[in-house]
Amino acid sequence: MKPVPDANSDDESTDATAGATLSVGDPELGKSRLMSRQCQTCIFAPGNRMRLAAGRLRDLVTEARQRESFIICHDTLPYYQHPEAKPAICRGFADRYRTQALQLIERLFGFVEVDPPQPTDTTAGHGR
Repeated sequence: MKPVPDANSDDESTDATAGATLSVGDPELGKSRLMSRQCQTCIFAPGNRMRLAAGRLRDLVTEARQRESFIICHDTLPYYQHPEAKPAICRGFADRYRTQALQLIERLFGFVEVDPPQPTDTTAGHGR
């Protein structure tokens, strides 16, 4: 399993915004992290809670499905509101789509379900 890129790293090859792949793998358990439920602002929740531009959700789903991959929950991205959270597969995506990657992970390794990050004192005032 590849290590999770360090969001504070100066090395562009590990910068998540430079196209590096984030690992949803839990090296101790040998399983992939999957959200136990949709986060509060899941892109698949009714009402566009993330205020995505028109067509953006469709583009994200199309890209993930074309790659036969998955979407990582935005709440677990190292450069979002919970940098301490480990990347995990979006529950909203996993409940709706059966890509090759999700099927292989399920059959070969399995998932470890993780709860969505909870707002802390520093993130409680950010519209959460």
